[in-house]
Amino acid sequence: MSLGRLTQRKDYLAANAGKRAPMPGFVLIVHARNDADPVMRVGITVSKKVGNAVIRNRMKRRFRALAREVLPEAGLPGADHVLIGRNGGIERPFDELRAELVKALGKVKR
Repeated sequence: MSLGRLTQRKDYLAANAGKRAPMPGFVLIVHARNDADPVMRVGITVSKKVGNAVIRNRMKRRFRALAREVLPEAGLPGADHVLIGRNGGIERPFDELRAELVKALGKVKR
């Protein structure tokens, strides 16, 4: 399954109406597009409250790697997935973030 990217503000605003799954390192929002396109799109956002540019960019890189690893098997086809970074996300081990993302996707699928 291929992963697309959310690039426009209107897509993020539309995804904001989706289901939320808060986790210690991030908040996952999943919004079904209902447009018959099976491509999963991923958006990542980390606000300035989390840290300086170096920390925010490191967090985004970790989230991109996480999405590439987990979403092809566990994500919802034809949906937008938005990961919003939280303060505790940068210190968390990658394995914990992976387990949290799988758990969050399970919550959203219910």
